Amino acid sequence: MTDTKTGESNPAHHSVFTAWDVSPEMVLDAPHSASTKEVLAAYGVDAAKGLTDGDAAERLQKHGPNLLRHRRRASLIWILLGQFNSPIVFLLVAAAALALLLGERVEFVAIGAVLLLNGVIGFTTELRAVRSMEALRGLSTRSALVKRNGNVVALPAEELVPGDIAVLDAGDLVAADMRIISSANLAADESALTGESLPVGKGIDPVERDASLADRTSMLFKGCAITRGTGEAMVTGTGMNSELGRITRLVDEAEPERSPLERQLALLSRHLIWLTLSVTALVGAGGVASGQDVALMLKSAVALAVAAIPEGLPVVATLALARGMLRMAKYNALIEQLSSVETLGATTVILTDKTGTITENRMHVDRFVTSSGEIKFSRHNRQFLLDGRLFHPEASEDTHALIRTAVLCNNASLGDEHTASIGDPMEVALLELGKAAGMERVLLLEKMPEITEHAFDTTMRMMATVHVQNGKYLVAVKGAPEAVLERISSVQQGSCVRHFDKELREHWITACDALARQGLRLLAVAGKTVDQSNAAAYEDLTLYGVIGFQDPPRADIRAAVADARRAGITVIMVTGDHAATAQHISEAVGLSSPSDLTVEGRELGAISSLPEKDKASLREKRIFARVDPEQKLDLIELHQQAGEVVAMTGDGVNDAPALRKADIGIAMGLRGTQVAREAADLILRDDAFSTIIHAVREGRLIYTNIRRFTTYLLSCNLSEILVVGLAVFSGLPLPLLPLQILFLNLVTDVFPAFALGTVEADRDVLSRPPRPPIEPILARPQWIAIVTHGASIAAVTLTALGLALTVFDLQGSAVTTMCFHTLALAQLWHVFNMRNWRERFLTSMVTRNTYVWLAIALCIGILLVANLQPAIAAALQLVSLPSEVWLTAVILSFVPVVFREVSIAIIRFRRYRTVGKA
Repeated sequence: MTDTKTGESNPAHHSVFTAWDVSPEMVLDAPHSASTKEVLAAYGVDAAKGLTDGDAAERLQKHGPNLLRHRRRASLIWILLGQFNSPIVFLLVAAAALALLLGERVEFVAIGAVLLLNGVIGFTTELRAVRSMEALRGLSTRSALVKRNGNVVALPAEELVPGDIAVLDAGDLVAADMRIISSANLAADESALTGESLPVGKGIDPVERDASLADRTSMLFKGCAITRGTGEAMVTGTGMNSELGRITRLVDEAEPERSPLERQLALLSRHLIWLTLSVTALVGAGGVASGQDVALMLKSAVALAVAAIPEGLPVVATLALARGMLRMAKYNALIEQLSSVETLGATTVILTDKTGTITENRMHVDRFVTSSGEIKFSRHNRQFLLDGRLFHPEASEDTHALIRTAVLCNNASLGDEHTASIGDPMEVALLELGKAAGMERVLLLEKMPEITEHAFDTTMRMMATVHVQNGKYLVAVKGAPEAVLERISSVQQGSCVRHFDKELREHWITACDALARQGLRLLAVAGKTVDQSNAAAYEDLTLYGVIGFQDPPRADIRAAVADARRAGITVIMVTGDHAATAQHISEAVGLSSPSDLTVEGRELGAISSLPEKDKASLREKRIFARVDPEQKLDLIELHQQAGEVVAMTGDGVNDAPALRKADIGIAMGLRGTQVAREAADLILRDDAFSTIIHAVREGRLIYTNIRRFTTYLLSCNLSEILVVGLAVFSGLPLPLLPLQILFLNLVTDVFPAFALGTVEADRDVLSRPPRPPIEPILARPQWIAIVTHGASIAAVTLTALGLALTVFDLQGSAVTTMCFHTLALAQLWHVFNMRNWRERFLTSMVTRNTYVWLAIALCIGILLVANLQPAIAAALQLVSLPSEVWLTAVILSFVPVVFREVSIAIIRFRRYRTVGKA
């Protein structure tokens, strides 16, 4: 089929047919496959007069306005209430109610403050309005020219109805889906809808019923732009019955998957709930059975509930993710949702679009063939190479004629550093070629003024311009090679002209096939000199050569694909473009090998109904071409069902549903449509695929740190549970009060935990495979560490309790004060236990982190203020202690760190002996 006014030729490819979504009254479900006469008859309209006002009003009443549906925004109150829909929150509410029942108003207010703080943080981070629908609606036009009652009138776009005859001109945005009924040099830019990188030539001829969206050349689609020509078309689909409406529905229905981090935190919350209930019930029952006072047991239950829940975890996780968001912004990666920061680190599969993501979405001349040979063109340094040697077009008359003719037969205008180029992308590329060869169109037209243009004809697939030259007329022609070669009678060879015989024809057909196999789009260029300006433009032409174009890969894409592979991430191309083009680009960037076969959309069928063996085979494919939006969703789900964490990149309207469905949607910030950006989780400000790799590294670092500070917080909480639980079981006084535990959890624990969230990553973080998506935040090694560290901290705190009662003979608040400070300081030094055991203490990433030391200093300051400020000390029931008690508490607090260092030394010694014996 022919795609542009230039006659560029590519084989047609088709995809699975999607039923046309129209109202029941319509006779035709595939207007693109019916003739204009059949379409007009089916919709009951006269092409010359259009609808009457009465008919239009009737149809508007039946079908509704030509508007896209938009999702109702969730109210702010429901978003806020949603923050409290959590088992952990319910447990804290129960603890607060119990505290109020016992008359502990300070504890009640404190727990309420914790709930409010977490709710506000969650509300501000989740308050992300669903804007995709509004962006899609923005693609509609405000007005359109239509025929009503035999007259052409301008109407608001929302008033268009099926059967309206629209009058179209270059520059118009198409207001609804339409069947073309007349066309003069008509073409439309459908790249945002289909992924086709070039404007598509349009005509009245019907196409096959099962033609893919990109191949329906008899149709115009809502939201696309007319790039050239004029025409008339009959409206066949409005509002949600248009292709844009279908994508709107897909975006609306494609609910985003919960991030791996959200799933893991939810699982951890459930575990903590059962842990809290079990410990509380066990301690309460044990205390009552041993004769303890019931009121004391209820008070202990409140303390245990508060101790078991890491209230600071949501705050620290939010702050760590927010910091990761800021770091990613430095790499031009903008994160829309905090949880997406960590999801990137778990990504195992990236489904990437081609146009604008892997390629530049800009056509360039790659090479051309003349009788002198195959000449490569480097657009970066504007050099021509023939057989690897520098070549100047002026050195060969056939090459000079080729470039001169391509520049003359042109309607584009070349921009500069201040203005953008205007016109068909391939014609702009020809002007760039001419400029590099010293043949600018403005200067050529001064010597050879244009007097006539034969506009591109979709049937003949050629265009021509006629110029005055030395009293005669130069006819410049370009078009699809198969069309131009039919009109050739001679070939330019150097300064000579040779008859175009059968042998030469075969030679040029072979040359065109060779270029096409390289994924290039082709134009043949020819011309002649005649005595009269009205001579037949397309007869007895002299062939100058064939030009090959490509949308070149981005400069950094090959290295980025290699980095992704090194990181254990599978990259798969999913595009709406032609199979041959996708295959060539995929091989060029190292994404696939020549043996990898491209799967076309029409071959996919219903993926969900395929047997598991075929699904597994599809997961091994690396290139998918001519894929429509529904099939992109199916491919994402195919990999998600296999347990993969899927990222999807894209920039067009057609990518929006897939961007929303993927675990992480990545949109291009420069070339991406507003619809794609609104549907995505991550926006690349520089459109560089390599930026994704930087973001993946940051995501992996954040997950490691989340695991690190979660281990830290839970080991601190476990120590509190053990301290309270064992004291109650032993019949000892309560060593910690609920408000003291809450103070530790929210103040002294939070700052060291946040500092752990800033620890730098190992150098080989991208050389390791992605973590398994089903792997919990806390695996067996982390739980062992939590139990070990929690037990050691609890042991020194209970030792402090015993010394307070026996050696120092303390009573009441003095006992809890000593236990409180012993536990607080032990938890502070515990931050150093979070280093990797393979690292030396003084050179570890944790010890060398400035924020860790600042956090410790800040927490010590807070503890001093809590003791010295009368109001805070009274609320926490802290009293002054003798110096020997303080010294004992400080010494005891260092014991857990010393214990771990001794353990590490023993482990290293045993490993050293094992290696030595081996």
